[in-house]
Amino acid sequence: MRLDKFLQTSRLIKRRVIAQKFCQAGRVLVNDQRAKPGKTLAIGDRITLNFGSGGVFICEVIALPKGAVRKEQAASLYRVVEDTRSGPSEDGLG
Repeated sequence: MRLDKFLQTSRLIKRRVIAQKFCQAGRVLVNDQRAKPGKTLAIGDRITLNFGSGGVFICEVIALPKGAVRKEQAASLYRVVEDTRSGPSEDGLG
């Protein structure tokens, strides 16, 4: 599954276009390497989202869905490793 699609499906970022812009800005790392929106993810990959002064969110991919995912099931796609975000952001992220 593509990184940008995973970020949207897991609801880590609300819109795929925003996920793509986040990646292009260099604010998304996969296994500690800068990642493009089309990066193919695998189970066990570690995703780091840098929200700048808003903090950092690090998670590990534990499932890759084949189809649509309900809102209630979105959090089951990843395991939180670290979350230093201060709260909800105004730009539609997180």
